[in-house]
Amino acid sequence: MRLKLLTLALALSAFPLAGHSEDLLDAYREARANDPVLSQAEATRLATGEGVTQARAVMLPQLNGSFGLTQQQSGGSSYNDNSLVNTGHSRTRSLSATLTQTVVDLSQWANLSAARSQAESQDATYEAAVQDLYVRVTTAYFGVLTSQDALVFAKANEDAYKEAYDQADQRFKVGLSAITDVYQAKSYYELAKAQTIAAQNTLNDAREALTQITGKPVGELKKLREDLPLTPPNPADPDQWVQAALKSNATIQAGQYTVESAEHNINAARAGHLPTLNASVSRGKDSTWLQHGNYNVPGNGDYGTTVGLSVNIPIFSGGATQSRVRQSIYQRDEAQDSLESTRRQVVRDTLNYYRSVLAGISQVQANKASVDSGQKALEATRAGFDVGTQTMLNVLNAIQTLTQAESSYSQSRHALVLDELQLKESAGSIDLKDVEMVNAMLQ
Repeated sequence: MRLKLLTLALALSAFPLAGHSEDLLDAYREARANDPVLSQAEATRLATGEGVTQARAVMLPQLNGSFGLTQQQSGGSSYNDNSLVNTGHSRTRSLSATLTQTVVDLSQWANLSAARSQAESQDATYEAAVQDLYVRVTTAYFGVLTSQDALVFAKANEDAYKEAYDQADQRFKVGLSAITDVYQAKSYYELAKAQTIAAQNTLNDAREALTQITGKPVGELKKLREDLPLTPPNPADPDQWVQAALKSNATIQAGQYTVESAEHNINAARAGHLPTLNASVSRGKDSTWLQHGNYNVPGNGDYGTTVGLSVNIPIFSGGATQSRVRQSIYQRDEAQDSLESTRRQVVRDTLNYYRSVLAGISQVQANKASVDSGQKALEATRAGFDVGTQTMLNVLNAIQTLTQAESSYSQSRHALVLDELQLKESAGSIDLKDVEMVNAMLQ
């Protein structure tokens, strides 16, 4: 009785392996804790947020204290009552504390507004990184599953070609077929061996790609169950998805805040032409004493308080202020162009993912029908070969057709799940619940 190796291998791959297998949520939890890309985005967000504190700090009262000690040497000696006297030196000690407060400086207010907008931009960028992690983990996870299936198909293909090669060789030895059948079968068998090696290498790299995100070795993973829900996008209007993306996409929001920050920077640069007003209060004292030889002549000063109000009026700075204005305008224009580029890319991606989901549903259905037909065709071709109505080349081609159909079916199922997630990411609506829904499809 001939063993249908290809069909058996594919059937076994549909059942979960014994023991505990990791699922998508396990991989996500590891990635959430260990992914360096997300950690970098968080560190950048926190660092950018400190810019708000620094911009606000220069607008608050500034208190400084100072202490000074100086010594002045006398220029020579003098005679007193026919004796030589050293005139010594004098020392001065100063103590003071100064409180300053900016009263009017429009550039500082503009800088604070720019820092706030930049912090909000980075918050949105971090949110985009969080959403992207959902997709990156799922993509890497299903990359492993796709590579595992490809290896199963390659091994089953190799075993089937080996069986065909052995059968052709046996028939040739008893005079039932020509040597050409043996050469053809051996050629297909050797090629299948090479494809198995390549599939194993691809699987190894796919595992490393998932490890790169999670920071831990990949074990056995749960697979996508057979009864995959084939649900079209809701709402069924692509324009509604585009409008949602333009409103909620985190990358677009980050770009909008960047433009706002650039606008505030223009105001800050223009404020360089305006006067500034500062108030200050200082209190301190100076104490001076003389030292003549071994004798000290003490001196004490009194504490004094000084209150001041100063106005600084810019007159000419060599053109630097106007240059900063122009530079800020150019940077604002750059931010606007970058935002427009992002908008167009998001619109394109949203429509592409929407269409890909619809096309993916049809592809899964068509590939499943192709697998069913390929299995029946292989069985019929082998039966025809046994009775002499089919050639060995026909059998080999039937095996190859079935393997390609199985591979396409596996890839289309995994791609459909990823397209659905990417559509939600592009629209800015993806969250952990979507990952949990995908995880519920595993077994």
